[in-house]
Amino acid sequence: MACAMPSTHASTEAAAGAAAPAVLALERLTVTFAAAAGAVAAVENLSLSVARGECLGVVGESGAGKSQAFLAVMGLLAANGRASGSARFAGTELIGLAPAALDRVRGSRIGMVFQDPLTSLTPHLTVGAQLAEVMRRHLDLPRAAARSRALGLLERVQLTDPAQRMRQYPHELSGGMRQRVMIALALACGPELLIADEPTTALDVTVQAQILALLAGLKRERSMAMVLITHDMGAVAGIADRVAVMRAGRLVETAAVATVLKSPRDPYTRALLRAAAPPAAGVPPAGSTPRPTALALADVSVEFAVGRGWLKSRARLKALRGVTLELATGEALGVVGESGGGKSTLARAVLALLRLSGGEVVWMGRRLLALQPRELRALRAELQIVFQDPLDALDPRMTVRELVAEPLVVHRPELDTQGRAQAVAEILCRVELDAGLLGRYPHELSGGQCQRVGIARAMILEPRLLVCDEPLSALDGPTQREILALLDTLRRESGMSLIFISHNLGVVRWLCERVLVLYLGTMMELARSETLYARPRHPYTRELLAAVPVPDPEVQPARLKDARVGEPPSPLAPPSGCVYRTRCPHAIALCAERAPAWEDAGGGARVACHRWRELV
Repeated sequence: MACAMPSTHASTEAAAGAAAPAVLALERLTVTFAAAAGAVAAVENLSLSVARGECLGVVGESGAGKSQAFLAVMGLLAANGRASGSARFAGTELIGLAPAALDRVRGSRIGMVFQDPLTSLTPHLTVGAQLAEVMRRHLDLPRAAARSRALGLLERVQLTDPAQRMRQYPHELSGGMRQRVMIALALACGPELLIADEPTTALDVTVQAQILALLAGLKRERSMAMVLITHDMGAVAGIADRVAVMRAGRLVETAAVATVLKSPRDPYTRALLRAAAPPAAGVPPAGSTPRPTALALADVSVEFAVGRGWLKSRARLKALRGVTLELATGEALGVVGESGGGKSTLARAVLALLRLSGGEVVWMGRRLLALQPRELRALRAELQIVFQDPLDALDPRMTVRELVAEPLVVHRPELDTQGRAQAVAEILCRVELDAGLLGRYPHELSGGQCQRVGIARAMILEPRLLVCDEPLSALDGPTQREILALLDTLRRESGMSLIFISHNLGVVRWLCERVLVLYLGTMMELARSETLYARPRHPYTRELLAAVPVPDPEVQPARLKDARVGEPPSPLAPPSGCVYRTRCPHAIALCAERAPAWEDAGGGARVACHRWRELV
């Protein structure tokens, strides 16, 4: 993407935003960080405002300065960060404000929803205690009144069984539940401004739609000023009134949401929108020559023992239920579904990283769990995985050179130092990473660079099967496209098979030949990509497709209004019969009585639904 100077129209606010007095106004805000080589500017001369009842979407790639600008507003910069310029909130200057005065504003008049709720919530306090603490501190409420108000907040953010959630700890909740708790905390004291920093990045598409619909409803109900920081143009299209586009710390364009998304002026904005557009199918049609089977799963089931309290019996969680499928040599299979659907469990079952409760996994004619440990370890070179969060998956104490070379040390001990160095250089070139990064540590790389290191580490052994477990969820749109293209190129060049796990049907369409849809560990539908997208047979597949955000302000708000409310049933107590029936708009009595068969739907497609023939 070519570099561009900030556009002259970047300083022109939309008329809608200028009509109302600003709740927050930034003027020439600059954020710098002290580094060994000198000060590094993360934000430069940023001027923005947001009015009461307005939602300002702030978009741009990772490293654009979006989060740092508003962390500066909240006084939450890292120790080596410094902010200058002006950030006036309701007439009060926040930059340079004394900590005690700033504490009276944060949490009470300005609420903030962070990207990762698990790391933002206090792990040793229950949800109810955390909510009550905020209100007792800022509103001086008695304990009983604070807890009563906390319960009401959990009901307002549509958390299921709020009384039970009050007694639970953050780690006991799903990602969507934790994000709702985070929103409740931000709203606890009735703030005038809500800052939501990437609130849906790691959530599946259905929960993302619910969270965005919730934020849109809260904005209308409370007439709050809201800032939505995101790299997702679909999220912006659903709830923002105006959009500010940032690149490399600078503002390049700002206008009404329809203007930016429909008629962008800056080349960078146009590039972001091209990256956000739903990808067209990129896989070639199936050839006439059948390919040999590389991987076969036969009735694979996985159960976990889950404790139900101190000295109480342990329940059985059925994470996978009778999964049967085959993967051809060189084929790309997408596995999609919501969190808790069994996708990651399936990945670990395929790689023999956990014990099966039933069934078997066969790789190239060999039953994996029947192999001796030494045999299985030798086979690991053929079976590799790329994880969701590259920064967590890479050892922070090792350089890129050491990280990428480590698999060779384990599986190719015959190589000398020079041979390993040559192999590392070759794979870095293949994943399009500069050799100048060899001496860097993971924290010195961008998210996209870290993920390329993870791919290089997996590919250096030339595996015959690569499993990618949510490798794109933490990356911005342009970087997602780059990683998808890289994986497709590597697969075509090497002939390896690929299992690509995602919660978003939109990102697997371009890459995968077939798609498997899972719900509560159960197969719902399996079909070729072009068939599944053109004519989904299962109601759950249709729900997933309808939840994929569309970067169109004329379409996305209506889609959010139709977003389904509530969490999927607990896998500890799944519904009888068809596990999807409690959410299915087409369920009948038969659906509760018995589980549907895994039926052949023609053209290589299969579906588990009693009524699929009527619904096509």
